[in-house]
Amino acid sequence: MPNLFPALGSPPRGSLDTNDVQKEPRDGTGAEAGAFASSGDPLLASRRAGEPDLFSSRQATGAHEVLINSPQHVTAMAELDEEQFAAAVATWRERMRAHPEASYVQVIVNEGGGAGASLEHSHAQLYALPFVPAAVARERERAGAYGERTAGGGLLSDVLVEEVRRRERLVAIDDEAALICPWASRSPFELRVVPRQQNGSFSEDGGGAAMIRTAMRVLAARFDGRPELNLWVRTAPRGAEPFHWHVDIAPRLTTKAGFELGTGVDINIYPPERAASDLRECL
Repeated sequence: MPNLFPALGSPPRGSLDTNDVQKEPRDGTGAEAGAFASSGDPLLASRRAGEPDLFSSRQATGAHEVLINSPQHVTAMAELDEEQFAAAVATWRERMRAHPEASYVQVIVNEGGGAGASLEHSHAQLYALPFVPAAVARERERAGAYGERTAGGGLLSDVLVEEVRRRERLVAIDDEAALICPWASRSPFELRVVPRQQNGSFSEDGGGAAMIRTAMRVLAARFDGRPELNLWVRTAPRGAEPFHWHVDIAPRLTTKAGFELGTGVDINIYPPERAASDLRECL
């Protein structure tokens, strides 16, 4: 169902797009720069004809849906049994397929107020975007570059083979997918579900639900009750190949401070090898 407070939407016909409203005069006077502005003010240099717009924007159009994970009142996906969990993930995939025109479809789960959840009842959210987010585009480029260097190799497939061989960060594996604590995890107990067979599109695949459920259950067992967390599905943009979908889960156990925010460098105080060992004991 549509989100009551959508982050994306279509503007009504005939409405004024506030992003198109001019915010400064075009007569070159620079009146909004203040009483001390002058024609020699370097802050006005960007007014030269042909300069790019430094503050361009556009409306956030698309679709934003809430996907209820269970008709029963549960507050965490870890509380769902196997059949209920499979039905919830099948619904995510069904709704993703309902937006074939979107450049990218993002499915997320926020559990707990500290993770951004505004509803107590377990639910997912879907965003059908008219653009490909930069992080997704960069991952696609890395996968493509790796394929060129290795004559068709799959980056995440090769990572998975090596993780299974080493077993240091492997938490669980079944016929469909593996659960790992990623190398250089950005935060403690970060998890990744990777399908064993490369498939770019999460919505067109049928596997992985059982391993996603395993991830949620071992986190709940490790912390004696489900921790606040964020889950997101990384899938191929429309028409993009090669790609390898995966699901990332990040418990909210620490807070990013000034160093992380100022540098973009994450500090993880709990190594993924130790986290994987702890979680294997909870299986």
